[in-house]
Amino acid sequence: MAKVAMKHVFICALKKDRKAILETLQLHGTVQVEPGDVKEGDYFHTEDRTSASLGFRQYSKKASDALSAVLKEVPETKGMLESLMAGREDMPADRFRELIGHRDEIMAMVNRILDLVREKAECEADIPKIEARRIALDPWKELDVPLNFRGTRTTNFFAGTFPARVDVKAVAERLKAPADIRILSSTQQQTCVTVVCEKKDSEAVMGQLRADGFSKAPDSVDIPASEMKKLDRQEEEKRQRIAGIRSQIAAFADKKTELKFAVDYYHVRADKYDVISELAQSGKTFLLEGWTAAQDAPALEKELSDNFDCVCEFRDPEEKEDPPVRLHNKGSFFGAVEPVVESYSLPGKNDFDPSKLVALFYYVLFGLMLSDAAYGIIMTVLSAVALKKMKNPPEGTKKFFQMFFYCGISTTFWGFMQGSFFGDAVNVIATTFFNRPDIALNPIWFAPLDNPIRMMGFCFGVGLIHLFVGLGAKLYNCIRTKDVKGAIFDAVFWYMLVGGVVVLLLTASMVTVMLGLSAPLPAAFRTPAEIIAIIGAVGIILTGGRESRNWFKRILKGLYSLYGITSWLSDILSYSRLLALGLATGVIASVFNKMGSMLGGGVGGAIVFIVVFVVGHTLNILINALGAYVHTNRLQYVEFFGKFYEGGGKKFTPFSDETKYFTIKEDV
Repeated sequence: MAKVAMKHVFICALKKDRKAILETLQLHGTVQVEPGDVKEGDYFHTEDRTSASLGFRQYSKKASDALSAVLKEVPETKGMLESLMAGREDMPADRFRELIGHRDEIMAMVNRILDLVREKAECEADIPKIEARRIALDPWKELDVPLNFRGTRTTNFFAGTFPARVDVKAVAERLKAPADIRILSSTQQQTCVTVVCEKKDSEAVMGQLRADGFSKAPDSVDIPASEMKKLDRQEEEKRQRIAGIRSQIAAFADKKTELKFAVDYYHVRADKYDVISELAQSGKTFLLEGWTAAQDAPALEKELSDNFDCVCEFRDPEEKEDPPVRLHNKGSFFGAVEPVVESYSLPGKNDFDPSKLVALFYYVLFGLMLSDAAYGIIMTVLSAVALKKMKNPPEGTKKFFQMFFYCGISTTFWGFMQGSFFGDAVNVIATTFFNRPDIALNPIWFAPLDNPIRMMGFCFGVGLIHLFVGLGAKLYNCIRTKDVKGAIFDAVFWYMLVGGVVVLLLTASMVTVMLGLSAPLPAAFRTPAEIIAIIGAVGIILTGGRESRNWFKRILKGLYSLYGITSWLSDILSYSRLLALGLATGVIASVFNKMGSMLGGGVGGAIVFIVVFVVGHTLNILINALGAYVHTNRLQYVEFFGKFYEGGGKKFTPFSDETKYFTIKEDV
């Protein structure tokens, strides 16, 4: 349907024009380059430019780190949402080329910023070390000699700790020689002491002290109190240096454009060198092969032929080739769901683009699951504002908001159809604050909470239509690929079987009551439905295993294929989630409304109601919108795609300027 036709492109040009040609291709972004098919002994060869590419990526990473350091000191005023809406900035090509001429100066600036960042990190790492040293010296601050003091000519001096509170007298009594033991500080964890004894007794005294758990204090060449003051000065100097470095980094705030340029420029150059590594080259020429959209081929050929001496040829894909896939649906209504299809898998070689079919049901299913008019209006307005405010957004972001814009419209529609506006907020507010229980938002259709059985039947009906459309897509694809047998055996027979069974069920009174229908189908439908269902079942049995030559195996495989009718039952039952999520949204909304109105009217009650209302409904819309998104995708991926879609396509990834901050605009 909307899968872009691809052309294989072959370019042969002079090597002297390689740089200019690659820059032209990168600027236009319409060609996906494939690796050159070079065999040993060929006249052509490939050049490994991996090291150069890695070098440029390293430059880009350095520039990004420098930019992050500057932004940390001088944050941009734009918030996250505003930054998202702003997208990439436009930069004239002349300005971009001007900055290229100053790239060496810019990288010198980057290196200077990174040097400052490293120095700052070293200073920040030194502060905990200083603090740890000061903490270690604090118990000794009353000592008036250095900790490495060893005594006098006739005495030895020891400073150390016991691992808990100790009785110094008891320790002294256990010593085998006289010694003076004094406590400097004591806690539950340790006791700091000094010991003085005669030199001749030092070995005996130390041996007994160690037996009691004594360990020497860390050395200090200065008196502890003096050293602690020095440490205080060192820490203050480090903090002042950090503040100075931060100021120096902040001074580069007016160079953010240059830093962003460096990030983009070197990333683009790295991409170009990756492509060079894939080209087949000789001494004077080079070959480039790849894929481009058929609609872009004429303009590409003219651009290259007018500006370079080269050969540029295009051809359709060969039977054995599997070209990359690019989706293109006109209008945002269908194009917005392309990321949903891509998230599952791109169309395979024999698939068509299912985006239009997905869109037709996606918005309906999402709306049924959320089904609150107020929530839908909020989603629609926020998405519309985002789309209007965004400037050069990534394509995926733009489609995300477009999709939720249409999901919001659908949610609004189903909300009014079912009479839900912030749940039953209209009636609760009217009753609580205006004493008007007669005021309420009546459903245009009916309220699912009042008649869940009827809603369940409707959901099963929507599911059956969804599945039948999926089977119809299978029929269309078989006809499109001229697989007539597949169309009849894999689609028509299943239409007959499932359709016949459904009609039979609808003629039964019990089933119609369970589904909330007003009356069963007339009995006259029963016999034709039975005949059609039997023909479908027999057809499936006879053709379900048609790849086998043995008739016995073929029938067994056919019977197994017929067993697939159970998967249809489970698939249809899966659509009960439409009812479940829709009810969950309404019930949770009503609970929050009830909680907010528990204090009744008055100023106090109004304040409580507003707080509970805002918090509760914010949580409800976030949680249930996420649930609707997840389960809508599931119904598309499992139930719908399971009927016809194979997938497995490779995404079209053209060689282009994949920049992060700027969009380069050529002068017109």
